[in-house]
Amino acid sequence: MTSPNHGPQDLLQLVQTFIIKGDDFAAAGSVSLAIKKLLKEVGFPPEALRRVAITAFEAEMNVVMYGGGGEVSLFLAPGTARLVIKDHGPGIPDLDLAMQEGWSTATAAMREMGFGAGMGLPNIRKNSSRFHVDTALGQGTTLTADIDI
Repeated sequence: MTSPNHGPQDLLQLVQTFIIKGDDFAAAGSVSLAIKKLLKEVGFPPEALRRVAITAFEAEMNVVMYGGGGEVSLFLAPGTARLVIKDHGPGIPDLDLAMQEGWSTATAAMREMGFGAGMGLPNIRKNSSRFHVDTALGQGTTLTADIDI
């Protein structure tokens, strides 16, 4: 995993922080839609907008299904959008395994709703220019993803 540059040269400015409720499947997807709308309004290019929307949606669904709720913060700098996703979950026991396409811990109920294909983190990795996952058992997970224009 490539670690985003967290230096002051980033010139990142917080645009908005969105709260995600755990297990709220009815509202799931609303944060990624709001982020997409915001970036569209500021003229983010369509291809980069698509990548941000996919990254935000996959991360949002992981927070809803596994993270016990959390938040997504959107930062912008010239040429880059950064998403910082923090959850209140149990942490990821085996990050290397979780990064493998097709690996999932989805429950039967989640699978009945069409989730659990094991593509969340792999899709985030594919659509990010840089990304990093900080996770610790019992302390939750923070994912940082940069998407360059």
